[in-house]
Amino acid sequence: MQFNNLLIETTDGIATLTINRPQVLNALNSDVVRELECALYELDLDTTVKVVILTGAGEKAFVAGADIKEMAELSSFEAHDFARKGQRLILMINRMRKPVIAAVNGYALGGGLELALACDFIYASEKAKFGFPEVGLGVIPGFGGTQNLARLIGPNKANELVFSGRIISAAKACEWGIVNELSAPEELLAKVLATAREIAGKGAVGVAYAKDAIASGLNMTKEDGFRYEASIFGVLFATSDQREGMGAFLEKRTAEFKGK
Repeated sequence: MQFNNLLIETTDGIATLTINRPQVLNALNSDVVRELECALYELDLDTTVKVVILTGAGEKAFVAGADIKEMAELSSFEAHDFARKGQRLILMINRMRKPVIAAVNGYALGGGLELALACDFIYASEKAKFGFPEVGLGVIPGFGGTQNLARLIGPNKANELVFSGRIISAAKACEWGIVNELSAPEELLAKVLATAREIAGKGAVGVAYAKDAIASGLNMTKEDGFRYEASIFGVLFATSDQREGMGAFLEKRTAEFKGK
């Protein structure tokens, strides 16, 4: 499928998906949300892709938010529909079998922060900025931000960030646990690619099930989570990747995983 607002480059099992609207700081509108959903669906089905990196074009922004020009004209019903479409995209990223890493190179505000939070983890430029400025517009985050942020860093810090509309530095975001690691702007993509290659070299089935176990377990009691983990652990012993991985370890060679 051809995309008007996205660029996709795939090398050695790693797909870099770039939101390409630098003239408007990669703002999310209905077209971008729809294209992202289609692109991520295709990448999840592509068996040659092991890891997805999500980033924004240019040096100024990952995604500076939703397109306010478009949103300002929405009716109450249309706004609800727009939020649900955005949430569907966020949930799709959560449910993908492949890890999705956010490479935040600049502003990640509003919908941009929500998109980054949907990814499995975030690496950021030291110059990146994070925040939910929606209350300054008389609204709230609508793409799952109030839910995902509170689950990640706890309600107290989430309350402070959402209620104040404050924009925080990359260092503060890292301190609060929103961001995993910071890099100099010119080193960010290389750092993300290094981690993506490390993940891509592992058993894809194991990585997919590990993602599922962690995400699903967050919505369970610890005891139920343990049971779910044990069931997945058992299932993986019926895969060729398990036999290859353990066989390679015992034979002191590099495993050649097939993703089966």
